[in-house]
Amino acid sequence: MKVQKKVNAMKVCIVCLCGLLLIAVTGCCNKTSAAKDSPSSCGAFASLVGPAGEQGPAGAVGAQGPVGAIGAPGAGIAGATGEQGLSGPAGIRGQTGATGPAGNVARGSAGVTGPAGPVGAQGMRGNTGEQGASTVGSTGAIGRSGPAGAQGVRGDTGAKGPMLVGPTGPAGRAGPAGAQGAVGDTGARGATMAGAVGSTGPAGDAGPQGPAGATGAQGPAGVIGCWTSYRAFWFDSESANIRSSDMDQVSEIANYMEQNPSLKVGIDGSIPSGSTSSNQLLAGRRVVNVREALINAGVPASRIETGAFGDAKLARDRRVEVLIRTTYYTKN
Repeated sequence: MKVQKKVNAMKVCIVCLCGLLLIAVTGCCNKTSAAKDSPSSCGAFASLVGPAGEQGPAGAVGAQGPVGAIGAPGAGIAGATGEQGLSGPAGIRGQTGATGPAGNVARGSAGVTGPAGPVGAQGMRGNTGEQGASTVGSTGAIGRSGPAGAQGVRGDTGAKGPMLVGPTGPAGRAGPAGAQGAVGDTGARGATMAGAVGSTGPAGDAGPQGPAGATGAQGPAGVIGCWTSYRAFWFDSESANIRSSDMDQVSEIANYMEQNPSLKVGIDGSIPSGSTSSNQLLAGRRVVNVREALINAGVPASRIETGAFGDAKLARDRRVEVLIRTTYYTKN
């Protein structure tokens, strides 16, 4: 509006100046013309000129001037930094530790010394000498030594599997974008410029490490991969009854089997090849009696096998061998 008023005023001034210039020019012409008609001064004809007309109306408003150049953009003000991002989630739980390796198999301690053999039979009485004193019969042969105790067998329990530490938790997710900066100030007669977007907030802290993985399962008991001699039962000649002195062995075997559920028992009553059928039947009854004694002592029948498991070279009469081995074994 102020600019428009200034333009109008300038137009009025221009009209006034044009009017004065016109009057001045007209007066001069009249004076010149009068001088030609009469040598008198121009002042004698001044009354002949009519008075100046009234001031003409103001001219039309001139066209609007061009719009001024756009002012420099306002300075942008950066928005404040966004808040720090949230902490990342906790890492996933570590994997379960691997199963421990199978326990080692250690040789059992030596068995106790067997009892002394029975006293040898008394020697035959000597013949009466002719016309002399009787001679004392020679001493009977020394009885054979008792058999050595069977070697003890006991597998060691496998060591516990190693602990596996869970992996580090993943990095926290990025923080949210900062809030938009404030709008810049308006430039002088110019367009305003929006403030710059605030810088992105820093990344959130890394999530805490996941908990340690569960301890691996305990390794299996020691493995006895083949039939191993454990105990032996000796029988009297022509008898299939277990000696009362060997009943402690029955309880010992039953207790050991209860403590080691991964084992099974093999009963071997093999006798030398070529033995008579009566001896073979007797050996069979001895095996059956040992098996029944173990079952009665608490050894499950499913964990007892009968057959030829021992060393064939050691097969002999009047003996039943008890062997043990692992029931099953699966390699990791």
